[in-house]
Amino acid sequence: MHASSHVCRLLSAVGFCLTATLAQAAGLRSFDIPADANGPAIHGAIWSPCAEPPGVVRLDIFALPGVKDCPLFGSRMPLVVVSHGRGGNFAGHHDIGEVLADAGFIVAAISHPGDNSFDLSRSDDLSVYVERPQDIKRLLDFMLVASPFSAAIDRERIGLFGFSRGGYTGLVVIGANSDWAKATAFCQHSASHACAQISRGEYPAQPLAHDSRIKAAVIADPLAITFTAESLSAVKVPVQLWASEYGGDGVLPRDVAAADANLLAKHEYRVVPNSWHFSFLAPCPPALLRARPEICVDAPGFDRVAFHAEFNGDVLAFFRKWLIRPAE
Repeated sequence: MHASSHVCRLLSAVGFCLTATLAQAAGLRSFDIPADANGPAIHGAIWSPCAEPPGVVRLDIFALPGVKDCPLFGSRMPLVVVSHGRGGNFAGHHDIGEVLADAGFIVAAISHPGDNSFDLSRSDDLSVYVERPQDIKRLLDFMLVASPFSAAIDRERIGLFGFSRGGYTGLVVIGANSDWAKATAFCQHSASHACAQISRGEYPAQPLAHDSRIKAAVIADPLAITFTAESLSAVKVPVQLWASEYGGDGVLPRDVAAADANLLAKHEYRVVPNSWHFSFLAPCPPALLRARPEICVDAPGFDRVAFHAEFNGDVLAFFRKWLIRPAE
């Protein structure tokens, strides 16, 4: 979604100004996963329950509500991992991290290498669709083995939140496979490098990474054009699937509706009236609104702050149902 010419404007706009309207009592710390044979270094942030009053934590260029490096007390805690959309970063859904942490979850969000607001080097290449699910697999390995909170995480209570291209990522992680040829018709109207690869039949040869450690997933406005009934048939975990009414950034409402129709796993499906694709991003602070109105301005009459209060509550209720309370 972000051309490279816009990245500097975005970074300068959001630097030290992403303080939420209502701060949650969340611990907050950054982390780095070293490069290895499975991929490049990954940078991200962890939100965790915290008993101290929240202030403002500066991570990279961001200023976020929370308590820096707050000590964690507890055990057998549920974990939720977060995958952002094209050209986003770990802070794009910080409000969900704060709400879940305030409710007793550990939340880990990453900036996908080569497809984030700091580095768009592989954002328009099909390889990123293979690398993104592998990023989540590596994130889970890190959180369960090497992170400061590894001993406190209940390995049977792990969820995923994914938005846009992160929604695609999440569906793949929980079992879906891409049918690349399904995007051929769409690509007749696109000049992107990824579409050129699809038109030439240059599909990724590597298998997509699935991970059975994920027990429930919230998927918001996914890039779902490459999914068919067959490619979604392996998804078995509960899903809360959200769709915007109008779509955007390559996400078409009919593709999300088709994913709902083809998803045989137990799932909820919710279409948000009068919403655009970017309505699922956290409400924008004033500086970001001025610099990037295309991702901050909603349809007339749509209140993003009010919507996110409801949206975050519904996401929390879903994860509580499937990761804390016994499955029905």
